[in-house]
Amino acid sequence: MTVRSFFDSNVLVYTDDADALEKRERALDLWQAHRQAGHAVVSVQVLQEYFRVATAKLATDPSVAIEKLMLFKRADVIQAGPDDVIAAARLSVEQRLSFWDAMIVHMAMAAECAVLYSEDLQHGRRFAGLEIVNPFRRAI
Repeated sequence: MTVRSFFDSNVLVYTDDADALEKRERALDLWQAHRQAGHAVVSVQVLQEYFRVATAKLATDPSVAIEKLMLFKRADVIQAGPDDVIAAARLSVEQRLSFWDAMIVHMAMAAECAVLYSEDLQHGRRFAGLEIVNPFRRAI
């Protein structure tokens, strides 16, 4: 069963990465499954980071990246407010996370997600009811 899941920008960026075909296919399949089930969640921060990385690091044509943003915005998109910034700052200090990672974790928790898909955070780490899952990690 698919659960409400938050997607970090690095997972969305892989949907454009022609140099990492396995990760690209995994990211596309994961996004499509969660999006179709109505369980995909992203934040405005994730959309911003996706555009910046896709166009700057992958040299994705900006018009293509904008079209992808239009697709990604079909998910449940949440936006941070001032209280979210304060909560993320506290989480950053308490959990020794970068502020931006703490913002992602906080927004995923605020959206009541069970899973946060991210390649950048520690696989298996838990924050309250939220589990970090690296979707590209091979089973050992």
